[in-house]
Amino acid sequence: MNEEHKDCYGSMFPDTLHLNDNVANTGQVFSVRVKKPEGGVIPVYSDRLIEVDFKQWKECQLCVEFESCYKLSMAKIALESAVASH
Repeated sequence: MNEEHKDCYGSMFPDTLHLNDNVANTGQVFSVRVKKPEGGVIPVYSDRLIEVDFKQWKECQLCVEFESCYKLSMAKIALESAVASH
């Protein structure tokens, strides 16, 4: 990303604009699973699961860039939500 930051900077959440069905879509801390039944004609989702890697969350909180990284991660999620709603 940028030589001034760690590679994981701003990536606490997965890319929610490009979620894959029936697999873990992972960010540095949070993961999303979108379960879709096989063979259906209508795209019906049976379950959505959010998972948290608490060990990684604690490690992130100890990072000197945590506040800034968290803010960037949240801004990306907000933008992805705005784009997805249009």
